[in-house]
Amino acid sequence: MAHQAELIAVGTELLLGSIANTDAQMLSQALAGLGINVYYHTVVGDNPQRLAQVMEQAKQRADLIITTGGLGPTCDDLTKQVVAGAFGRKLVFHEESAQRIRNYFAHKNRPMSDNNLQQAMLPEGCTVLDNDWGTAPGCAWEQDGITVVMLPGPPRECRAMLEHRVLPYLRDKGEGEILSRTLCLFGIGESAIEAQLRTEMESMTNPTLAPYAKEGSAELRITAKGGSRAECEALIAPVEQALRQRFGALIYGADVKDLTEVACKLLLEQGVTLATAESCTGGMIAQRITDLAGVSAVFKGGVVCYTNEVKRDLVGVSETLLTEYGAVSEPVCRGLAEGIRRKLGADLGLGVTGVAGPGSDDRGNPVGLIYVGLSDRAHTWVRELRLGPDRAQNRNFATLNGLDMVRRYLSGLPVE
Repeated sequence: MAHQAELIAVGTELLLGSIANTDAQMLSQALAGLGINVYYHTVVGDNPQRLAQVMEQAKQRADLIITTGGLGPTCDDLTKQVVAGAFGRKLVFHEESAQRIRNYFAHKNRPMSDNNLQQAMLPEGCTVLDNDWGTAPGCAWEQDGITVVMLPGPPRECRAMLEHRVLPYLRDKGEGEILSRTLCLFGIGESAIEAQLRTEMESMTNPTLAPYAKEGSAELRITAKGGSRAECEALIAPVEQALRQRFGALIYGADVKDLTEVACKLLLEQGVTLATAESCTGGMIAQRITDLAGVSAVFKGGVVCYTNEVKRDLVGVSETLLTEYGAVSEPVCRGLAEGIRRKLGADLGLGVTGVAGPGSDDRGNPVGLIYVGLSDRAHTWVRELRLGPDRAQNRNFATLNGLDMVRRYLSGLPVE
């Protein structure tokens, strides 16, 4: 299997900043799971001369080259011609792909212009990667010790092609198995993890261990190479066990999407209902929860209580608490969590109040002071957060803390 990869995104719109290169992020994450190091990300416009120069550089420094974009029917879609030419391959008409394109337009009941068939011109001798999510097929081949893969640029198509075409292709070309296990952590940053594990990581060869930062959380990826999946799992197991013993409750899952998914899964499994009262997060917790299908069985609803009047009249926080302590305080946070639980008849109430920024509040509370509270029928727990000046980060981190409190409560772990 290839070991050093370069990703080449083709499209002037990427250079202009009109769209973000999300394909590269997605591909890098997937290749890391295969134990393939991505050493270079290159973006080049729809210019055949500059793309040819980029290809010559990539051939000198990578044994896996993946291109995205430039496979469509328009005159500036020149990726195949240039990349094939860099390896001395001519383009040939692939009738099966042409028929798939005709069928695509027929199914959509749309007329097909002749230029769409240029997408069926593919490098001679390549493996065709059928595109069931669009019109432009991908392709792959091996030559001179280099594996070349070309994928369409639209993220929806690229993601599906990666999962269903590219990863199986690369695995088939590999020797043995490569398996990754990703532990997800909240409450500790990538740098703190790396500081604790630096010595172990430097000495490990198989499996390997690498920390990654995510927005508001962190990951530890264990990657093993072996003759079979069972052999890889046997290599990963003791490392995972040691990490779980070290980081304990900071680990909220393995190979999971995010904290929202974990918290909602626990709510559904245990049949526990939740209601939210959000001030500074403005409904972010409720929005993330309701992004998941099926949560109506456990999510009662939420109130965005931005003003004191709403905190008092809709959630039930007493005027005395609001006057004496102010909206950004531990007592009011308790009142939000307890009040919304009672008002909506939920098993758990989650309340958030704070100063997200950019300025302090009318009582002089600093930006980044946030309280997050969780209440059941017997107890209420409140976390005080002292965060930074960034409004978006403060709101996101407050949201994640709320979800983490739910996760800990339902997992029988300390909540605060």
